[in-house]
Amino acid sequence: MATAIFTLMFLVTMVLLQLMAVAQTNGSMPVGAFITATDDAPSWLSSSGEFAFGFQPLEYKDHFLLSIWYAKIPEKTIVWYANGDNPAPRESKVELTVDRGLVLTDPQGNLIWSSDILLGVMNDTGNFVLQNSNSDRLWESFSNPTDTLLPTQIMEVGGVVSSRRTETNFSLGRFQLRLLDNGNLVLNYMNLPTKFVYDDYYTSETYDASNSSNSGYRLIFNESGYMYILRRNGLHGLREDLTKTAIPTTDFYHRATLNFDGVFTQYFYPKASSGNRSWSSVWSKPDKICVNMGAGLGSGACGYNSICNLKADKRPECNCPQGFSLLDPNDRYGSCIPDFELSCRDDGLNSTEDQYDFVELINVDWPTSDYERYKPINEDECRKSCLDDCLCSVAIFRDGCWKKKLPLSNGRFDIGMNGKAFLKFPKGYVPPDRPPPQLPGEKKKPDIKFIAGSVVLGTSVFVNFVLVGAFCLTSSFIYRKKTEKVQEGGSGLETNLRYFTYKELAEATNDFKDAFGRGGFGVVYKGTIQAGSTSVVAVKKLDKVVQDGEKEFKTEVQVIGQTHHKNLVRLLGFCDEGQNRLLVYEFLSNGTLANFLFGCSKPSWKQRTQIAFGIARGLLYLHEECGTQIIHCDIKPQNILLDNYYNARISDFGLAKLLVLDQSKTQTAIRGTKGYVAPEWFRNRPITVKVDVYSFGVMLIEIICCRRNVDLEIGEAENPVLIDWAYDCYMNGSLDVLIGDDMEAKNDISTLERLLKVGIWCIQEDPSLRPTMRKVTQMLEGVVEVPAAPNPFPYSTISNYNQE
Repeated sequence: MATAIFTLMFLVTMVLLQLMAVAQTNGSMPVGAFITATDDAPSWLSSSGEFAFGFQPLEYKDHFLLSIWYAKIPEKTIVWYANGDNPAPRESKVELTVDRGLVLTDPQGNLIWSSDILLGVMNDTGNFVLQNSNSDRLWESFSNPTDTLLPTQIMEVGGVVSSRRTETNFSLGRFQLRLLDNGNLVLNYMNLPTKFVYDDYYTSETYDASNSSNSGYRLIFNESGYMYILRRNGLHGLREDLTKTAIPTTDFYHRATLNFDGVFTQYFYPKASSGNRSWSSVWSKPDKICVNMGAGLGSGACGYNSICNLKADKRPECNCPQGFSLLDPNDRYGSCIPDFELSCRDDGLNSTEDQYDFVELINVDWPTSDYERYKPINEDECRKSCLDDCLCSVAIFRDGCWKKKLPLSNGRFDIGMNGKAFLKFPKGYVPPDRPPPQLPGEKKKPDIKFIAGSVVLGTSVFVNFVLVGAFCLTSSFIYRKKTEKVQEGGSGLETNLRYFTYKELAEATNDFKDAFGRGGFGVVYKGTIQAGSTSVVAVKKLDKVVQDGEKEFKTEVQVIGQTHHKNLVRLLGFCDEGQNRLLVYEFLSNGTLANFLFGCSKPSWKQRTQIAFGIARGLLYLHEECGTQIIHCDIKPQNILLDNYYNARISDFGLAKLLVLDQSKTQTAIRGTKGYVAPEWFRNRPITVKVDVYSFGVMLIEIICCRRNVDLEIGEAENPVLIDWAYDCYMNGSLDVLIGDDMEAKNDISTLERLLKVGIWCIQEDPSLRPTMRKVTQMLEGVVEVPAAPNPFPYSTISNYNQE
């Protein structure tokens, strides 16, 4: 009896193994097949291996997305996903069952999603099909699209494609592509809580009111890469082509995606491994998304109070105006909220010129937020009418005077608008400068001159260019009145930063007793301040600041205070009292990258790569995108802090100029940053942004390996200089040695190799060979190809510099 049972189990096992082998060759999955959501989870492949079905990890909350993606493209381009509003927790399971079809359950066995059908087949077209034993198609992903259409996919009348919420959030977004009953293909956006659909902002105009048989009835994306709308017209039919240019599908992958920002785009990607491997646009709709949307309802292409600027690729760029900040700092396409308050309750019925002032914005408008229009009227009268109206938040002077109140919707920048917007703010508050909108096709420059048509400051402020230092250009915006807090402190610095007295900061830090860090610039203390509510802050007490350098200190603090980026630590205030110079920063509870990276447990590969990307974006902002170019001069893991979500935040930027010259060189070159120093510091060569690129390269290799660059505690035989060893491993093709038992990194070997090559390019001994941080960011994110890296130190051994 036991022998018979054993024989039966053996036969069943062999049958299942055969079925699984078939699944690897023809894309079909037998009943009972399952995948568990883990970092190294397998996937179900189509027979060609070009498409995969399975779990993709998300960037938040340790959740996974059941999805279909291109298996042969390094960037995980997802073309279909299930239940984006409720992604699966780790250890969830998707299984093909006999009675319920494809079933997705959480780790406790609770149902998350199901298809209610049987056998699954992952087709080479990217279509996941569920069918019965007779091969009848009972469900398919092509008939239930999310945000993407693929070649051979058809959308019938009534079909809907919906955008995701953001680039990385797969919850339902607010934009839709629909084929209406009347034959029009339209784009519209909706109110998410109720799914109420607003007016279209694009229509294909394939509805023929005079002859309904000539109207559109089917959207086809054919196997040749053409997308068109088929019209009802007898046996032959007519079609309205959306794709005008032939890009062969034999050589390129194709997809058409309704992007999270509302632009519907057909893309292509080369199948060959050589050349520029990135998604490029064939066409997109609409041509201008920064227009009035929703017939006055909703926020428009960007969030409320935001400004939409059309980029060269017809995608929108959203920016908050001066004095406004993102409601959700992680969603730059979301709504903006004012950093100040305008209220009739405090001001009575009238505002006055003593209480309020304006920031002037050129060629910016929020056309659907009007409540009054005055005509005829001149510019001064328009400004005064808004000052004297406590309900007025913005006045637009263009063909009359248009008065607006918050929230502002459908904001946009348009060079042809020929108008001015006067944005009102209280005089006790100084709005921070924000970079002007960029014209399509224009390259960003580190220079701070404003171009015609950009957002500029108006009659209440003027631009004052000041040359500071040997290699930095800075600007300061001088207002007619100083903030009351600054006047109380007796400082001449005009800025929106809060001024603290030394006594206030001594009380906030319990007489500077709670020190939790020290760097090349001074000791850092933890403290609490009252600003409407109790806030925890980090107070940095600067050492050996340039003596008799009051003007220099104020100028540099003002420059630091005007920076605004999610990968920079925010400066909240300062103290400049006698010999006491202190800076007050936001407090980040997760500490430094050094503690996180070199601690007892190794952070996940995904966390490390995201931290590296964040640091690169922060440095790009400092070098090229903020009003004044800032060279950090001391990039190292101790100067990278982590916020509550483990996002990288660069600290101590802009402080290098505040130190005594000799000390600056000593601290930056040797004492505080052994192992991170660019060779030019020792060769009397010009110091440029490339010193930061070098330090970033060293730190990137540390992030890859979770090991310090210079570790003299280990023996010579154990490769004490990391960058030397990393280059040797790269040349020998032994990348797995660098990461030890890190299986997550080994399973993502293409990303590992890309990041290592970028790091080696950054540590080139010759500064001219090092890429800019813009190029570094593009290479890290896979936007551009990373060439083979040359020997980084052909003339000498860099480790000699870093150990002196």
